[in-house]
Amino acid sequence: MEQAPEGKEIATLAGGCFWCLEAVYDRLQGVESVESGYMGGQRPNPSYEAVCNGDTGHAEVVRVTFDPKVLSYRDLLEVFFVIHDPTTLNRQGNDVGSQYRSAIYTFSEEQAAAAEASRQAYNKSLADAGYGPITTEIAPAGEFFYAEDYHQQYLAKNPSGYCGLGGTGVSCA
Repeated sequence: MEQAPEGKEIATLAGGCFWCLEAVYDRLQGVESVESGYMGGQRPNPSYEAVCNGDTGHAEVVRVTFDPKVLSYRDLLEVFFVIHDPTTLNRQGNDVGSQYRSAIYTFSEEQAAAAEASRQAYNKSLADAGYGPITTEIAPAGEFFYAEDYHQQYLAKNPSGYCGLGGTGVSCA
């Protein structure tokens, strides 16, 4: 299991294209680093092409290293649920496929409990607004595989690049 630097925590989240998630989390105060990669699949060292073909079962994820004294895990989850549509299975905007699924990969029982509590609270907010149930999977973190270099900080390097992220407009309760 991956260890965070002393005094920091790691969150690994999937909610559509990793480029978009990376750009959002990179702007939050308390975030130390954001790295794009793959998690949740069956094959080691997946390539972007294999992931996009559905050959590996991986999701596009971001690994967020953050200072919990500045930004709590719960706050990261609130941002996560608000910036994408967790009610769409394997889809965010025009991005379709299991690699674009909504998932929270946890590193401790505390993270798993916080993720479940956040999912339940936001599910109620979404239901009250007329949305279907959240499809976000919550699972223990497996091995993180770095995405190729050209995916790292992609939107910072390509400001007019595509981002299919679009939330529901419903805030977390």
